[in-house]
Amino acid sequence: MYDDYFGEGRVHRALYTDAEIFKHEMLRLFGSTWIYVAHESEIPDAGDFVTRRMGLRSVIVTRDLDGDLHVLFNRCSHRGATLCREESGNAKVFTCPYHAWSFGHDGGCRGRPLPKGFGASTDDFPYDLSKADHVESYRGFIFAAIDTKLSLKEHLGGAAEKLDEWLDRNPGSDLVVQNGSMPFEMRTNWKCVYDNAADGYHVPFSHESLLRMLSARYGNVDIAYYEGDFDALPLLVKDLGNGHTMLDQRPLMHADSAWERQHVLPGRESIWSKLNEDLGEEEALKLLNGSTGSGMNLNIFPNLMIIGNQIQVLEPVSVNETIVRWYSTSLTNVPPEINAVRMRMQEDFPSFGEVDDTANFEACQIGLEEIPEAEWVHIGRHMDSRLGETDTDGFWKEPVSTDLHARAYWQAWRTIMESNEGGKA
Repeated sequence: MYDDYFGEGRVHRALYTDAEIFKHEMLRLFGSTWIYVAHESEIPDAGDFVTRRMGLRSVIVTRDLDGDLHVLFNRCSHRGATLCREESGNAKVFTCPYHAWSFGHDGGCRGRPLPKGFGASTDDFPYDLSKADHVESYRGFIFAAIDTKLSLKEHLGGAAEKLDEWLDRNPGSDLVVQNGSMPFEMRTNWKCVYDNAADGYHVPFSHESLLRMLSARYGNVDIAYYEGDFDALPLLVKDLGNGHTMLDQRPLMHADSAWERQHVLPGRESIWSKLNEDLGEEEALKLLNGSTGSGMNLNIFPNLMIIGNQIQVLEPVSVNETIVRWYSTSLTNVPPEINAVRMRMQEDFPSFGEVDDTANFEACQIGLEEIPEAEWVHIGRHMDSRLGETDTDGFWKEPVSTDLHARAYWQAWRTIMESNEGGKA
């Protein structure tokens, strides 16, 4: 079906620019695989809800009175109006503003005004809200699927192990995602963003001004190791299966102390002084190292990217429009200074590096759209260098400047898009 769009180490520009392909992605790809929708800490109590998207589908993620999770399509079953117009909240029922039909947390129709007007002729009408058939949570991360044969654990595959590692950096603490999100609106195809999710090749070039500023002010800190032949360093990209990947910077970021390597943050001295005084140097450093940065870019295909302490979610809008939402995270059972460090870290890169990345994504989209004669996009770096190998966990890994991430997710993309499963037109 898509043979003409793929070559050895290359993909066709139409995969980023063709509106019909985008339409099929939204129906099939986002309709037949597990999509990340929310974190359980965002809806901790009965009746809590958030509105999110599964591709172009607006959904309501709810917790019912028994604590069970549901992902409802945000469309009144009566005339099709958008049902819930709030981003989050707590509701006894969801009532449509049009004709006041109401629905429970599980999507069941609870009320229709003037019920005598509804006779036996329409008893078989689907009055309840449509919803995702499959909803599962993995360690607080809620995923939903409309049509899939895989369990969530099967879909996550090797990514589950890496998500465990990301969460287990702070034993005794739970992750909290309750501070809203920072949306970045970009004029680009969603895959231009995902291409970059484990791209170590661009760092010293796209973020040169940021690295130069950090070096001038603070010396050899943060990600200053991206210089010279950085492929010779123990920085790796790993294929975790099913389109999931990881860029692993931990061998260098955590070689000694991530906290001591981190550049100066507002309040750094007072935070260290307070924690050192209250907890002692060893425990203070342990907590700070676990909160400064993960050293991982973990990508769970097709819409979840975990970078540092942040959660990023891709929201395709059109073939050349995308929203990337950054969600900050905090921890339970830690001193407030630790969450202050996490917040300062989470303000840092979005304010500087994301601007560089957005400019690149939008420039790629312009070039792909405006020049049809140049048909191909290169994703073949390190295909022939023989530098890849299987690590001790069984994952294929290559040097940090590889295109392994792109090749891995495009393989998953093609498998799903050429399958017989998927959403309805």
